[in-house]
This record gives sequence, structure tokens and C-alpha cells, in this order.
Amino acid sequence: MAIKEITMPKLGESVTEGTISSWLVEPGQKVEKYDAIAEVLTDKVTAEVPSSYAGTIKELIAKEDETLEVGAVICTIETDEAQDVDETSVEEKAPEKEAEPEPEDAPQSGGGNIQQAKANAPSGARLSPAVLRLSAEHGVDLNEVAGSGKGGRITRKDILQFVQNGGASSQKQVSQPAEPVATTARPKQEKAASELPKAANGDREIPVSGVRKAIAKHMVESKHEIPHAWMMTEADATNLVRYRNSLKDKFKQEEGFSLTYFAFFIKAVAQTLKEFPTLNSTWAGDKIIEHKDVNISIAIAANDLLYVPVIKNADEKSIKGIAREISELAAKARNNKLTQDDMSGGTFTVNSTGSFGSVQSMGIINHPQAAILQVESIVKRPVVIDEMIAIRDMVNLCLSIDHRILDGLMAGRFLQAIKKKVEEISKDNTPIY
Repeated sequence: MAIKEITMPKLGESVTEGTISSWLVEPGQKVEKYDAIAEVLTDKVTAEVPSSYAGTIKELIAKEDETLEVGAVICTIETDEAQDVDETSVEEKAPEKEAEPEPEDAPQSGGGNIQQAKANAPSGARLSPAVLRLSAEHGVDLNEVAGSGKGGRITRKDILQFVQNGGASSQKQVSQPAEPVATTARPKQEKAASELPKAANGDREIPVSGVRKAIAKHMVESKHEIPHAWMMTEADATNLVRYRNSLKDKFKQEEGFSLTYFAFFIKAVAQTLKEFPTLNSTWAGDKIIEHKDVNISIAIAANDLLYVPVIKNADEKSIKGIAREISELAAKARNNKLTQDDMSGGTFTVNSTGSFGSVQSMGIINHPQAAILQVESIVKRPVVIDEMIAIRDMVNLCLSIDHRILDGLMAGRFLQAIKKKVEEISKDNTPIY
């Protein structure tokens, strides 16, 4: 028998942490390799974590709604494999050998290293390289740390908690002990906690779910980093409404999914992004990256949650193809089946706020994209055409831009180009297939 650790997987290129939204197993339950054991939420996707081994679940280390960094241990499993020393554990009872040097570009802190940590490890303890490295970096005497893992095993979380609580090593050779950092950080944390609003009598406190925490973090990051600017134009969608209404019933009967207005707008935006590639870009410090592919992120509300899956290469797809993807992605969202691939790679976001009856809104940019377009409700309004008042189907198109990349001139030209395409939609000009 061997006890193995299962860690938080990396669910995307830029993903650094994940939240356990729910456990699908419990201690004592037998699982096969690749069986789903937990649902994990990141700021991009909800995904199932498969077991890396066949065996019996021993301990659920992470709690539901707890956020952990990629690589952190979430649970342990007892397998039928022979006990050995692998890359995830170090057997302290084994003869010590000289520690291998760290790579030159590895982060250094206080001159600590794994060998120093081994000299202060509890006798017979099994410790992961991450625990050894972290304890060395912070100058922590492992004999002073209470382990919360199986059998009192010291985990990475125990080290971090020990440091945050002001714990420090008495090692003289560590030049930068962790205590000054911890004592500096504590008052800030206490102050932040004391400033949080308090519930009054009769108020209802609603725990913040992992999904809501991820959304909040992403939105704060976007508003904090991106200087937002906003612009709006209105388009006459009368011909679009007539054309779509003439097709929708037959289309639904033949194809099995709806031909929505949203599909027409996404097609118009995707085509326009090819003409204005700066809108399809990302700020990267000392440069701006213009993306070759036009991958449209779309906001989908399902089960009281918000998802932002991606229609890849939208400029190359027909309106029918886009409508099919909207339908498929919405179904996946409702059934919690969206994958990391479904959610990644977006270069520009289009949000159908009109589906909720909104007529004007200012979207928060989907970081690190350069812009987001809100397509509002199509409503009948009196407008002046050729000096005469007519009732037309009008729609507001609201654009939020990253002012580091774009200015009003480029944004205005982009909106005017979309407006022109929307107003030219007709049976003669706009093929569905």
C-alpha cells in the first residue's frame, strides 16, 4: 500500500489557483484512475478533477469553497502500489544525499534551501519538496510546526499558516527570517477585517460562493488594471428583424436550434474585427499583441451563474454555425459541462444584455482583452427618415474599451462599421449558411 497525494491541477495557461466547489467522493470511497473526484472552479471554468490513481480516498484535505494554488494538495489516496520515494514525497528515513543545486533562475529567499529544512525536520517525517523548500525560504523550524495532514504530516498550508501567525526559526544562518514579514502583514489583515460591514438586526447574511468569488476577483482585476472608456451608437435593425422573423420558424424546424438575433450581431462583430485588428488585441506591458484569430467570448447566464465561453474563429463561421455554437455552449453551461477549451482563447467579448431588457449599459472588459460590446434590446422607436417620422426597430451598441490601447477615434470608427453591417442585413446581402 502507498499513500499518494492529488494536487490542484493547472486548468489553463494563466490559471494560478482554483476553488473546490464540491467534492464528488468521501473518505473510504474506492475510485478508479481517471474517476472524477471533485469539481474545481477557476476564474475561467468549472471542471472535474480526475483521480491520478486507483485506490481508496483517505483524506479530503481541501474544504469546499476553499481556494488553493495550483500544485497544492487537495486530498490523499491509498493505492495498491508499492511504497516508494517519488517526486511528490521525500522519505526522511532514507540515507541523505547531497542536495542538488537550485537552478540559477530559481527564486531565492534568505539563502534557505531544502537541505537546511531537512536538518530541522521531525525525525521520521515524510515531507514534500514544496514543504521543505517553503520552510527553508521562511526559516521555519519544522519541529515547531503542528501538522494537519494525515498522521500529523506537515503540509504546505501548515507552513504558510505558521508564518502568517508570526512563527519563525531560531536558525542563525538564515539571513532573512519570515517574522518581520508576518508581523508587518498581520495589522493590515486585521484592519481589513475590522473595516468590513457588519450585519444589522434582521439582515440576512449570504455566504459568497466560489463562483461569485472568482467573478469578483476577475472584475476587480479588470477595473483595477484597465482604464475603461465608453462609447455608444444606435443602429436601425428593422431589416434584420424582418429577415430573421421570416426564417426563424423554418430554421428551428429544420436545424433543431434557434436562429437568434445574437448570431447576426456576432457575425457582424467578427467581420469588423478583421478590419480593425487593434480591437482584437491585448495590452502586454511594452507592446500590444494583435491576435490573428477572432475568438468571440460570449456571456451566458445559467443556474444563477455567469459563464463566458468562446466561439473560436467566428469570422470564418456562417450565421448558422454561430447560432449552433451559441445553442451548444448555452446547453453545456446549463448542465455544468463547459470545458477549459470551451472557455479559453477569447480575444473580444460580445454580451447580449438586450436579452434582459436592457437598453443601455457599460460593460466591464473581460481582462486581458481590449474591449467588450454590449448588444442592447431591439425596441421600436420613432425616428426621422427623409424628413418623415417612421417607426423603426432600433438597437443601442455600447462599447467599453481599454484606453491604453484604443482611443475615441478608433472606437467610433469600429462602432460605425458594425452599425453599417447591421443595417445592411437582408435576404439579398446576408446568407445564413
